[in-house]
Amino acid sequence: MPQNSSNNKDNSVYFKVGLAIFGTVAAILLFFDTFFGSKQLPRLWSQFFEAFMPIVYGAFLSYMLAPAINFFEGWLFFDSLRKARKEGKLASTSARICSILIVWLLMSILVYLLLSVLLPELYRSIIQLASNLETYYHTINGWIRMLFERFPETEVWLSDRMADIYTQIETYVTDMLSQLQSLMAAAGRGMINVMTFLKNLLIGIIVSIYLLGTKEQCAASARRILYSCFPRENVRWVLRAARRIDSIFAGFVRGKLLDSLIIGILCFVGCSVMNFPYTPLIAVFIGVTNIIPFFGPFLGAIPSGFLILLVSPMQAFYFAIFVLLLQQLDGNIIGPKILGDQTGLSSLWVIIAILVGGSFFGVAGMFFGVPVCACLRYAGAFLVNKRLSDHNLPTDLMAYAKVNREPQPVKPFRDLKPHQPFVIRIGKEEFRIGKELPPESETPDKTE
Repeated sequence: MPQNSSNNKDNSVYFKVGLAIFGTVAAILLFFDTFFGSKQLPRLWSQFFEAFMPIVYGAFLSYMLAPAINFFEGWLFFDSLRKARKEGKLASTSARICSILIVWLLMSILVYLLLSVLLPELYRSIIQLASNLETYYHTINGWIRMLFERFPETEVWLSDRMADIYTQIETYVTDMLSQLQSLMAAAGRGMINVMTFLKNLLIGIIVSIYLLGTKEQCAASARRILYSCFPRENVRWVLRAARRIDSIFAGFVRGKLLDSLIIGILCFVGCSVMNFPYTPLIAVFIGVTNIIPFFGPFLGAIPSGFLILLVSPMQAFYFAIFVLLLQQLDGNIIGPKILGDQTGLSSLWVIIAILVGGSFFGVAGMFFGVPVCACLRYAGAFLVNKRLSDHNLPTDLMAYAKVNREPQPVKPFRDLKPHQPFVIRIGKEEFRIGKELPPESETPDKTE
């Protein structure tokens, strides 16, 4: 038996060394192929991602609609669900089917109402905007002439620049005409991309129905895989991190979508009451751009205000006041009620997350960059606090705020003597747990 045990240990060591060598060689080849080779792996990854895009859509839809399914099951089919649990089942099949049908029926009605109300108005707004382009041209031309009359030096500077501007415009138009075939091909690819998106969305809806019907089985399978990959004592930390990530993503994504929908509806109602031009177009633009944190209100308000400015400067001024009040309502009442403090990020980190996410993944990166940054911040804070606790150091930030002074170590309970209280320092305040007794040598003898 000892000889067999030593052979097993040697085989385990050889296996780990071989696995490490294989991983190192594979990483070197991957690095060389990605940056200097034919880049086959990035192409393979792109093709793999495109193939799984319907599943990604389905998983996202099921993740967003899962709370609605749980709500209807607990509200309308509580008895069926309790009976199924007593029988050892994860869910009631009939209750789950009815809940899925109710949720998708409500979703279909909501989408139909939005499209039936907004699409005709949106189409009329676009047609009106296109028909008034000549009027807007004369309006802008009048503003420029007025500017030249008040500031003659601007006209002199612009006249000196007109030759260069004319040459640049002529070059641009010539290049555009020469690339007309490429533009037509790009338009064709755009139509193909739209059709591909609709196809993936339809398949994703079917996938979401399946995932919603078996969400308990999917969660159980994920837990089984975790227990097979990690030691039992580490699974608890993985599940805890997963729950925290779920609370951040679910709270932010669902809350932000609901908040943007409410803001879009309020903008539509307010613009209709104040009789602003292009009301449906502006409401859609304000609601969609409000999804982007921090920069969204500016991205939606500036172009919308310019459209109204072309029609009436006074109405543009009223619109600016209305948008300012609407954003104050959203930032101080609606947003905190729906979102709360799900991310826990400061304004600086929100800006950094939006800029970095937008530079890599566009609009989707600007939206999902904030919850991703919040998850990374949570993981970093957890690791830092754990390392500090292992070194018996305080985890409170104010303990490290004093310059040129090291933080005092925190004594664990096992190192405290009976006559010492347990002291917790938070900033300048100290909290003592327990009574401070005199040392044993100073304790009076009761027998005397």
